[in-house]
Amino acid sequence: MRFSLHPMIIALVFGMLLAPAPVKAQGLFEPVIFVNDSSITRYELQQRALLMQLFRAPGNPRELARSQLIEDRLKLGAAAASGIFLSEEEINAGIDEFAERVNLTGEELLSSLESAGVASTTMRDFVRSGVTWRELTQARFANRISVSEDDLERARLALSGSSSSVRVLLSEIVMPAPPEQIEEVTERATRIAQVSTEAAFSAEARRYSASQTAQRGGRMDWIELTNLPPQLRPIILALAPGEVSEPLPVEGAIALFQLRDIEEIEAPPREYSAIEYAIYYLAGGPTEANFNRVSQIRARTDRCDDLYGVAHGEPPEVLERTSAAPEDIPQDLAVVLAQLDDGEIGTITRSGGEMLGVVMMCGRAPKLEGDGPTEEDLLGFITNRRLESFANGYLEQLRADARIVERE
Repeated sequence: MRFSLHPMIIALVFGMLLAPAPVKAQGLFEPVIFVNDSSITRYELQQRALLMQLFRAPGNPRELARSQLIEDRLKLGAAAASGIFLSEEEINAGIDEFAERVNLTGEELLSSLESAGVASTTMRDFVRSGVTWRELTQARFANRISVSEDDLERARLALSGSSSSVRVLLSEIVMPAPPEQIEEVTERATRIAQVSTEAAFSAEARRYSASQTAQRGGRMDWIELTNLPPQLRPIILALAPGEVSEPLPVEGAIALFQLRDIEEIEAPPREYSAIEYAIYYLAGGPTEANFNRVSQIRARTDRCDDLYGVAHGEPPEVLERTSAAPEDIPQDLAVVLAQLDDGEIGTITRSGGEMLGVVMMCGRAPKLEGDGPTEEDLLGFITNRRLESFANGYLEQLRADARIVERE
């Protein structure tokens, strides 16, 4: 049995240096939230908040813990009403699979968490809820999901070795999200994800986006689907024209994409085994002065080697040159690179908007035939996304019907 959890909770750091804050024993196990016939204790809130800190989940850890634990009670209650309960073996399998994503065994993961102050029962409860909810929503909605011929054709075109390929027309919003603003930016991104017109999305881009496309309302030029990062392709393919993606956490920011159009072109799809790029960092973020500097750099450079002259006399860390597999490149950076030919320049924000990176494409190494995701994998992503949409609607219904009482 396989299950998936949100990408933002997978970035577990091996060191786990965050130490748990001391708490008073008095009232620690007192119920503070009641959800229908279940309760949540202060201890559970503190433990889940610490777990979210260790997983570097964006947002306020305590608010995230509160929201998750309420949802856990709703999910488990609905599953129990449908006769779905997990065995200890299934929970252990879920922990093992989660641990594999960070190159640990289940026992090593639990041990690392315990050394940082998180009890093994906290992680087990976390996995229990995720796996149980997946089992319930699959049983309830799987038969209601269909993939149209258009969806199938998009998948075939994206993966075929024929003379045809697929390109997409996107708009983007990239909003810096430093730690002190992550909750505010997340709420804003969630609101923007609900817009239904290109004009509304463009207005939000002009107001909030820090990307180089902001003044164009976030509008990007046509991009071949295979130039996009592998992890973003199924998300884009699952959109209909006009739809907006869910908020996507990226390095120090939150991104959204709107699909404006999609079409087949008479060109073979291209895949790459490695992409070489350079980034020259400018302190101060996306300011007018820095964008003027970007224009000057663009005018005096034709290839990545020229950036060494631009950075001459500055500390070595201001210029970074890297060659990496497409799947290893941060998603926001991969989107910038997807728009560039060799020697062209784009920009990206870093350090929560405090740094502006001048990105130059150095070159792409073609991938040998036979590599890449299968059609089955891609269709699985499309199906899972639609299942998630059903599941989210069901959870909102459960929340609306629930009795939720808080004592603190």
